[in-house]
Amino acid sequence: MVHRGKTRRFATALGVGAVIAGVLSGCALFGGAQPTPTGARHTTHSATPTPKRTSDTATGAVGSATPSAAPVPPATLTPVAAGTVVAQGDVASPKGSIHFHYRIVSNGNNTYTAEYSGFTSSVPVPVSVTLLEIPPSVGDGLTFHGVGDHPLGGPTTAGASSSALLGDVGQPSYLGTLVTYSAAASADGVPQELGPDKVLAVNSIHWSVPVRESNVHPVDGGARQGATGTVSSTTASGAPKRYAIAPGDNPTDVAARFGIPVEYLLWLNPDLPGDGGNQFLYASTSLNLDPDSL
Repeated sequence: MVHRGKTRRFATALGVGAVIAGVLSGCALFGGAQPTPTGARHTTHSATPTPKRTSDTATGAVGSATPSAAPVPPATLTPVAAGTVVAQGDVASPKGSIHFHYRIVSNGNNTYTAEYSGFTSSVPVPVSVTLLEIPPSVGDGLTFHGVGDHPLGGPTTAGASSSALLGDVGQPSYLGTLVTYSAAASADGVPQELGPDKVLAVNSIHWSVPVRESNVHPVDGGARQGATGTVSSTTASGAPKRYAIAPGDNPTDVAARFGIPVEYLLWLNPDLPGDGGNQFLYASTSLNLDPDSL
């Protein structure tokens, strides 16, 4: 799955936490007791609050994800029905030399097909299209070819049609821009503005993606020990969408706050650092609580 710009990076926080923990190692922080080494993994969650290390307070918390006592049904997310058109529009380059229509259609399995029709071009080089999260400007040079990179062809008045399979993009609406660019093989003998990877047109994609059904339905039960952060955004229906992690939070208590098994919290956040149910939460980062955002 492609995750949006996905938004979900923990490497910096982990590095900072490791440095602070190294400085504090060997210090008796709690009545002479030595602190648990940074990165230590707990297999159970104590009912008695564990004192927070200084390093935890500064950078977040190290917490375990205690498995649910009873079997948990697998989390599900129903794909958008096959044949559903989730975006479409017309493209015209600023100088009017390139025209085509596009539409993006669900394949029913979290993949989509981008269909291009009526393509005409009077520029003397072949052109391609791609979908990007962050829009460039006309005249920029592409350094990343995004998702669904696809050649439209060279100069033509025939109104050509073609299509490109997008990978498993899950919720595709994070790809907000359709970029048309020069696919010239070389800059030799080509005007600078038509050189390889030069952006020729930038169009915003207006998505209309139906909400995908899921058996995961977080509901905020209110702050509690081990889950004192805040809901930072909600869905259109008012359900919690993002949760801002507070120092001392741990996966088990955060899951309990939102009324879901910890297994579902980890499913909603597959990029959490850690493994085997021993995931790390760090303050000033956030958790996804919306299945449709996957």
